Amino acid sequence: MTKITREQLARMIDHTQLKPIATKEDVVKLCEAKTHHFASVCVNPHYVSLASNLLKESDVKVCTVIGFPLGATTTETKAFEATEALRNGAHELDMVINLSALKSGDHDSVFQDISRVVCIAKKHNAITKVIIETCYLTSEEKVIACTLVKDAKADFVKTSTGFGPSGATEEDVELMRRIVGPNVGVKAAGSISNFDKAIKMIEVGATRIGASRGVTIIESLDEQ
Repeated sequence: MTKITREQLARMIDHTQLKPIATKEDVVKLCEAKTHHFASVCVNPHYVSLASNLLKESDVKVCTVIGFPLGATTTETKAFEATEALRNGAHELDMVINLSALKSGDHDSVFQDISRVVCIAKKHNAITKVIIETCYLTSEEKVIACTLVKDAKADFVKTSTGFGPSGATEEDVELMRRIVGPNVGVKAAGSISNFDKAIKMIEVGATRIGASRGVTIIESLDEQ
């Protein structure tokens, strides 16, 4: 098993609360976990300003989602979402690709969709993670999606929204790492609820973990 410290693991976790009925109190509780020094907290766009204010004296970044969870909004809509999120204090953007366009073979539209958000993020020194929602893709489509993410110069490719029928798998993370190479991050998300699952994802190539149970995961390390 991979040797990792509590601090190292925490800095690989996006501590997440994206439930549609998450309340202000839920977000406040999420941000209170800043004492664990996670890489980020990931919240819906409505709560970016709140999270930014709660974390302003912290080393924890604010992450939010764009085109979430379906990826079916227009590129202009995603661009507006990204711009507003960054203005409200977000440091990282997890955007969903246009799955319909990918399934239709319209790869140029997928590329342009990603590139637009990446360009906006880079102007603000922000990170872009691109969610390809692997559970809906064939092996060939996963390769194409990862290649488009890499070519668009995004910072990460991400497995899942957590709202599809299944989340990250070791096989998908391993494939994604192989396609994007060593210079693009791989974020595993969806159904990662404990330390063992997180470590398995890291062992096959994940450099970031998206999890709503971030505290449980790192506290479990103390029991290893």
